Amino acid sequence: MNRNLLVTGGAGFIGSNFVHYWVQNYPEDNLIVLDALTYAGDLNNLKNLIEKNKISFIKGDISDKSTIYDTFVQNKINNVVHFAAESHVDRSIKSPDSFIQTNIIGTFNLIEVFRKLKGKNISENNWRFLHVSTDEVFGSLDLDEEPFSENTKYDPSSPYSASKAASDHLVRAWGKTFDLPILISNCSNNYGP
Repeated sequence: MNRNLLVTGGAGFIGSNFVHYWVQNYPEDNLIVLDALTYAGDLNNLKNLIEKNKISFIKGDISDKSTIYDTFVQNKINNVVHFAAESHVDRSIKSPDSFIQTNIIGTFNLIEVFRKLKGKNISENNWRFLHVSTDEVFGSLDLDEEPFSENTKYDPSSPYSASKAASDHLVRAWGKTFDLPILISNCSNNYGP
């Protein structure tokens, strides 16, 4: 069965590279990209895929729950890859409120709509939610310390990392409480193609 995959933040650097990869490797899937096109999103990253009707694009904000709900229902979304986030420590120090709104409230909106619609119109076995986070939730390391692992305790040290840690906890809690098929990745800085 083909996936109806929602990619939030899909016009950003990491998200758009993921979208190109997915279209190339899973062309039978339906990709819907939702992006607010703020400082980090650039529609030119997806221009050729949009022009060739390889993906659908929706300009929207994950902080708007009705946009999320409508996107899920109209596109019969059953898989989510959640890249959308406010990022960069320096920006979070200057304007923490936008980080709370997008990273915490936006993630809550996504996981809550996912929970409410899971299994409706589409087999429940085909549902997945991938939350793309950051290693910043673990704090910082001195050069002589052991590297982070999936068992490292959370120790955020900026509004950015605290908001991402909160969103990780929401997704993990919704997964356990409501038996949702969730995954969380805590990747380090990304660069290159």
